[in-house]
Amino acid sequence: MKKRGIHELYNSDPVAADEELWGRQTHPITRRGFLTRSSLVAMSTAVGASIPFAHLMPGGLIPAALAQSDAPFEIPGKEGLVILNDRPVNAETPAHLLDDRVTPAKHLFVRNNGIPPTTTGIDADAWTLEFGGESVAREITLTIAELKKQFKHYTYQLQLECGGNGRSEFVPPASGNQWSIGAVGCPEWTGVRLKDVLEFVGIKDDAVYVAYYGADIHASGDRNKVPISRGVPVEKALEDETLIAWAMNGEDIPPMNGYPLRFVCAGWPGSVSGKWLNKIIVRNQVHDGPKMTGTSYRIPCKPVAPGTTVPDDEMCIIESMPVKSLITFPKSGIEHADGKALSIRGHAWAGDLDVSEVHVSTDFGATWKKAALEAPANRFAWQHWSADVEFPQVGYFEIWARATDSAGRSQPMVLPGWNPKGYLNNACHRIAVQVV
Repeated sequence: MKKRGIHELYNSDPVAADEELWGRQTHPITRRGFLTRSSLVAMSTAVGASIPFAHLMPGGLIPAALAQSDAPFEIPGKEGLVILNDRPVNAETPAHLLDDRVTPAKHLFVRNNGIPPTTTGIDADAWTLEFGGESVAREITLTIAELKKQFKHYTYQLQLECGGNGRSEFVPPASGNQWSIGAVGCPEWTGVRLKDVLEFVGIKDDAVYVAYYGADIHASGDRNKVPISRGVPVEKALEDETLIAWAMNGEDIPPMNGYPLRFVCAGWPGSVSGKWLNKIIVRNQVHDGPKMTGTSYRIPCKPVAPGTTVPDDEMCIIESMPVKSLITFPKSGIEHADGKALSIRGHAWAGDLDVSEVHVSTDFGATWKKAALEAPANRFAWQHWSADVEFPQVGYFEIWARATDSAGRSQPMVLPGWNPKGYLNNACHRIAVQVV
């Protein structure tokens, strides 16, 4: 049998590629690495060039040229997404396809917890949204047509990111969809403010949480079970940018992203932005629906050692997402002419906060250069950044990006604190560049 090249092997069987390149390891290996410095010579051979800053490369890091994967996946209305799971469907977007300033529908990731409802051929204006719960002043049901008629419309660019984005890099591994970096996007959403509708419906003084239910079906097919029902504190729900949305980028929301109606509550895990929205409840307690209890969308209340078993009562609900950035141009793995500057760009975001700075590095984080950073289009929109970088000689390089939020917190260079479910990985994004 013909021996496969290492790049081909990485795309088809990364575990086998790891073993072929480095030999069997005594600890789990992820696509990010955790190898020994003695492997740097083998790395240079694998990427086909010297690595000028090899002495600065964190021990055990697999070059981005080998860690990347270009496996295609197609969903109706989507292009270039990579499938992670098909029951339920979950698919992420390669970083270079997120280069648009406003994420197009075809490139927005898909995160499902259950089976999407059948919405083909429905009368969207007749879709109903029910309001209830212990702390709602009056129970009422409104159609989309009534929402459109009775309340002022708003349009915002709002960034959504799955709480588990980056999960594939944790060691020991965490269960769940093994997202790399593509469970994020920032489309433009149109709808009505939840605060305006709740003012019309009325909420009692003892209100604590606002939660949603959708029309999706439990993955088991059992219609008596709810796949997910999450919520946020009243204060978050009443922010100006929290929308009941019926349009994305000026058109109907794609079926896999929640058509005909969804909740959009940016800055927190994407799971609080429920799809196929058909009920909103106002609670007098922290919501206890599916995916709100136990370890779901929770992290240890205090730091723990990797691999620690953490009791449920010591896990805290994830709220604002951490600062993060992406390099969206150029695509990882390009060749670049020696002696010429390379223009790069991307996006950065920081949960409830703004991004104050973005820096880039070509020497594995030994030195950093400040990038040009734009203000967000509105609160909760991601911010665009750009920079020109130069390389001192031919060889293999990596470009790293690191954002800092308005509270002064920066992305970790390699991996943040471990947690049992693999949430909130905001390690620096990196791409590979071969200078020739």
